[in-house]
Amino acid sequence: MLTRLLLMAGLAGLSFTVCAADAPVDADTLIAKNLEARGGADKLRAIRSMRATGKMRFGGGIEADVMMVAVAPDKVRFELSLQGLTAVNAWNGKEAWAIQPFQGRRDPQKTSEDDAKGLMIAADIGGPLLDWKAKGSKVEYLGTEDIDGTDAHKIRVTFKNGDSRVVFLDPDHFLEIRVEDHQFVRGQEQVTSTDIGEYVKVDGVYFPFEQSPMQIDAIELDKPVDAAIFDFPATKS
Repeated sequence: MLTRLLLMAGLAGLSFTVCAADAPVDADTLIAKNLEARGGADKLRAIRSMRATGKMRFGGGIEADVMMVAVAPDKVRFELSLQGLTAVNAWNGKEAWAIQPFQGRRDPQKTSEDDAKGLMIAADIGGPLLDWKAKGSKVEYLGTEDIDGTDAHKIRVTFKNGDSRVVFLDPDHFLEIRVEDHQFVRGQEQVTSTDIGEYVKVDGVYFPFEQSPMQIDAIELDKPVDAAIFDFPATKS
């Protein structure tokens, strides 16, 4: 995965400044390099909506169709379709709800804020490193860690709610190669790790099309989106 990432960056003609071995490394410097590598903070801030489609891989060769639609700054809807059934998870910036037919629940049900934490992060199109101070987060540099033979830089972003994300950056191109989410759900810490790669340029911004176990096939930016799709469905009379 990392080899493909570096090859793609080279073929795309990207130009990044590599930190000298004896140069001081800190979170602010790495975040600035990451935002530049992704296309620039201004371009990331300018994105108003994003639609991504792809596949979710399960064991036994099973694949499900997935779709995510997000509208800045805080709305997201995720759909997973398999064998004629579609599960939905959505967050409209105030409340979350879900349809879980694979669990025998075909009617929409409101879900707790704890259960919606992953959706809240996904709703932030620019990602947690963009404008982290304005979002009330804290960042700290944690040194490096070997990720598949690469000494990746580690940055912890701690959100206002006490949850955090550890971002692992490739030391040459400063793009994410892994993220590790630490979320407290009903008082218990849950840790989820996702490997990231296969960056593709979309309208001047680089997005990872590999987010294991999900493979993105296409991303569209700033297309019209009906805001009603994020709200809890109205009850039929």
